[in-house]
Amino acid sequence: MSFIKAQESAPKVHEQLITGNPTFAKLTEQISSITERKTPGLWFAAFGLSATLALFFFLLIGYLLFEGVGVWGLQIPVAWGWAIINFVFWIGIGHAGTLISAILFLLRQGWRTSINRFAEAMTLFAVMCALIFPGIHVGRIWVVYWMAPYPNQMAMWPNFRSPLLWDVFAVSTYFLVSLLFWYVGLVPDLATLRDRAKTKIRKVVFGFFSLGWRGGNRQWRHYEMAYLLLAGLSTPLVLSVHSVVSTDFAISQLPGWHTTIFPPYFVAGAIFSGFAMVTTLGIIVRKIFNIENIITLKHLENMSKVMLATSMMVGYAYSMEFFIAWYSGNPYEQFIFISRATGPYAWGYWIMITCNVFVPQLFWFKKLRTNIAVLFIASILINVGMWFERFVIVVSSLANDFLPSSWDYYSPTWVDVGMFIGSFGLFFTLFLLFIRFLPMVAMAEVKGVLPQADPHHDESQNERAE
Repeated sequence: MSFIKAQESAPKVHEQLITGNPTFAKLTEQISSITERKTPGLWFAAFGLSATLALFFFLLIGYLLFEGVGVWGLQIPVAWGWAIINFVFWIGIGHAGTLISAILFLLRQGWRTSINRFAEAMTLFAVMCALIFPGIHVGRIWVVYWMAPYPNQMAMWPNFRSPLLWDVFAVSTYFLVSLLFWYVGLVPDLATLRDRAKTKIRKVVFGFFSLGWRGGNRQWRHYEMAYLLLAGLSTPLVLSVHSVVSTDFAISQLPGWHTTIFPPYFVAGAIFSGFAMVTTLGIIVRKIFNIENIITLKHLENMSKVMLATSMMVGYAYSMEFFIAWYSGNPYEQFIFISRATGPYAWGYWIMITCNVFVPQLFWFKKLRTNIAVLFIASILINVGMWFERFVIVVSSLANDFLPSSWDYYSPTWVDVGMFIGSFGLFFTLFLLFIRFLPMVAMAEVKGVLPQADPHHDESQNERAE
């Protein structure tokens, strides 16, 4: 009786998440061959464009360090500009990978296996892009080491009451745990590439990073325990990292920022934008590399449902901000939110509302949720809207503060725009290197949701299917 209950409570590995009914060998061949075959010309073209933009990004950082932050559009009262907006934007992009890997793993959601590998990689690359912006936004970058809590002969310690310092701890911890989680999950697949390697250099490199993996019973037990522990560590980080980022704003007294709704609001928005980026990249790679049978419409539909849910949370937060401003009776808060919708930055506010609240309502309909073109365009628009959300929060509150005499209209310079575009160049350069040299799909995990992984699976079914 207990055996029957255990079977009923176990995840249904025989659920058809992967189409085409592939065998373990065919799946290994399909995914491994992407990294083994000759590099296509389209990859070189994309890599050349993204690397050029990344180089432009670093040249602009050098120009910034040489000339100072005056090359940005910063002024009084808008002392925080595109750099902080881009920081929050990229940190948000990095949330979906850990959510897919850790939380969905703990909830035993089998559909995560096809998308978790490149979502985790996307997390790492997005956090790398994000970490650059606060570092170059401090003004005197040569004293940026003050943020690091280490003893020194000058007895200069960081201000632990500053949320900017909390960012250092939260984001660096998030990056480290995400890196370990990604790497541990990669070990069995690196061993597969090592065993398939045709050249000595591939065999040596993959052999070194696969840590002597042989797939024995003891290794699998240790691997699964380590993976579970890292998933448990990563799960609270999904909530804490963007909550800490939101406190950069929420602990201030500035109207529009001083609100307790920011932590859950920022976390929901981060998951929203992260899943949108995973959807965008997933649609592209499944088409280019012919893995539609692994990243199926079922996976894209599930991600659209998550985006719909988080869109509703974000829309609720938008409405609650207006309600709280009205209910508080604070004239400064009331003015800021009325100004956001009707003032000089109303164009940004309504782009935000359209992309983040109205566009995801398309996902109520299954026909649209499973339409690739609709999903692709909607996912891009969602990230456009999420960038404008950060723009509205940062700029509209600073530009119209307590003193009308200090108000001014903020406009970015070409350096601001160039750095934002360049950060995408860095992100896609790293992502292209990843999909070229490492398996973008977790082979070992995908095999776990194939029908053959069920100990009660009838092998004759595969033979009849073939």
